Formats: sequence, C-alpha cells, structure tokens
Amino acid sequence: MKRTLCAIAALCLAPALAAHAQTADGDVPALPVTADMKSPVPIPPAEKSLPTITAKEWFKVSDDGMQLEGPVFAPNGDLIFCEVFEGRIFRLTPDMQLSEVLGKNELRPAGIEVDKDGTLYVAELGNFDDEGSVVKVSPDGASVEEIVPRSAGYLADDLVFDRDGGFYFTDFKGGSTRPDGGVYYVGPEGGEPVQVIPNVAIGNGIGLSPDGKTLWFTELAKGRLHKVSLANATTVAPFGAVVAYQFTGPAPDSLRTDQDGNVYVAMYTQGRIMVFNKNGFPIGQILVPGRDEGHNLRTTSMVIKPGTDDMYIFTNDWDGGEGSTIFHAKALAPASTPYAYQD
Repeated sequence: MKRTLCAIAALCLAPALAAHAQTADGDVPALPVTADMKSPVPIPPAEKSLPTITAKEWFKVSDDGMQLEGPVFAPNGDLIFCEVFEGRIFRLTPDMQLSEVLGKNELRPAGIEVDKDGTLYVAELGNFDDEGSVVKVSPDGASVEEIVPRSAGYLADDLVFDRDGGFYFTDFKGGSTRPDGGVYYVGPEGGEPVQVIPNVAIGNGIGLSPDGKTLWFTELAKGRLHKVSLANATTVAPFGAVVAYQFTGPAPDSLRTDQDGNVYVAMYTQGRIMVFNKNGFPIGQILVPGRDEGHNLRTTSMVIKPGTDDMYIFTNDWDGGEGSTIFHAKALAPASTPYAYQD
C-alpha cells in the first residue's frame, strides 16, 4: 500500500517538477527594456499621453551650472532673474545684453516680483534654516531694504503681488515629515506677515488666478499642487483649500499662470513644465532638450512675457557640463497681467 501511494504521489508531482525544471532552464519571465526605462526621468504613465512639446534653446546664461530662479519682466521689457547661492541678480535687455543688478552678496534670492516703478521685491532663503527675508531692491541695485526681516524666522522662497500691491510669499521650511512651512500675506502698507495657509512641507512656487480669487502654490517635499479659493486676501473660503494634483517624483518648484487661468509648474530635477487648466487638471507638458540623457534637469522656474504667449524656461545642468540656459516655448495663452503692468 505504501509503495502504491508513493507511486501515485510521484506521478502527481512529475508535471510540477517538469515545469520547474523548464523554468530553471531559461523560460523565466523578464521585463522588456524599453527606451523609457533607459531615461533617468521617464514620464509617468498617467502623464505620458498628455500633449507634449520640446522647448528650444534661447539664451545661454553661463557655461557653469548656476541655480537660476525668479524670472520676471520689468515694465521696460528687461528680463530680471537671480542666482540663488551667490546672491546675484541679473538683467537681460531686449537686445540680449546681460548685466548684473547685484553682484555676489549675502542674500540667497529665490523669487522676484517687480513694482510699477521697477523696484524689485526679492524673496531670499538666508541661512536655509530659519533666517530668510523679503527685501526691496532699487532698479539699479544701489539700495537694499528689508520688508520682512531675517529675524522674523521665515524662509521666503517665492512671492506674487495681488492687484492691490500686497504680496503672498511661501515659507520654505520643513521636510516630507516636517510641515513647518506655509503661505503668508503682507498688505500694501506693509506690516507683519499674516498666515494664510499653515502646515506646509516646504512651500515653493506661488501664483494667482487672473481675477485674484484663486491662490495656487506648490508643496515641494510632498509633491503637491494646492488650489486655494480666497474669501479675501487673508481668509480661505469655506472648504476652499484642496490638493489639485499629486505629482510623481520630485519635485514641483515655481509656477506661473496665464490669462485663461492655466497653471504652469516647473518640475525640478525632471527637465519639464507641467500645464494644468484652471480647475487643476493636467492638460499638457513642455520638455527641455537633453532630459533623457540626464541634462538640464534642474528646471526651476519660468515666466510668460506680458502681452505675449512667449514662455521662457530657466534650467541648469549643474555639474553635467551644459551650463545654465533659458529655453523658449509658447504658452497656451498670453500671460496674466502682472501688478507692474496694471493701470
């Protein structure tokens, strides 16, 4: 009886053992190696079908990798932008002449807005821990005046004017498990910043809808795009704060809006700009050249030239050898009218 049972068991196990032997001999499932898998920054599947264009090189700022940020057009048509780690603020004239408004200094600028008289409002990161500020810089760089002092304890990263001349700024403090940042407002007359949004894990890009009723900002450490309906300058409307989009991979940086309410988000370390409609749905993307080879991935910011749909995208290749470059593409609509251009 025992021999019979053993024989039956052997017969039953034979197919499984044969299949195992066949698999061990080489019939092992394997993922196909696709072109997307070879890219250091593959487009996530959910975004791969979005309408996509590739920007063109427009101006080489430097052969060195410089952390370019904060682009804004002054009322006279000059393009103003900054470099974070050495504090420099640059001016690029319409005839493509590059000069410095401020040379190397102790500021760590990351965002710039411009007033109607050309005065620059600069958000700067200070010691990158707990001592950033917002300063006012004269058009020629001769004077620098604190508006929000370093002693106030914010890490001001980016800012945007509202139609009354007040401004919102993001606080860059925190991390993915430490939501120590936020969004704050300073009124046209100045004064202490008023908290609008608390508990943000590294507040970064910020912008307003054309009518000024919707505030958009990015949360870098948690990869989020926030859409905030405002009851007034410092009050969120009931149930008005939502996460409009959760990004895949690091990291959403600066953002801009156009006159149709579309939102453009620079994807830092991904070499692309994502485009959202006024309700926060992704509707397109703009790539920068070289991204699939690992170049120009530090897309920090962009700006749409007022009165046009011309978008200028700022990126750098850090130590990758391709320097710091401004790329050019068309936005879906002309820029929303900045405060400096309003009547």
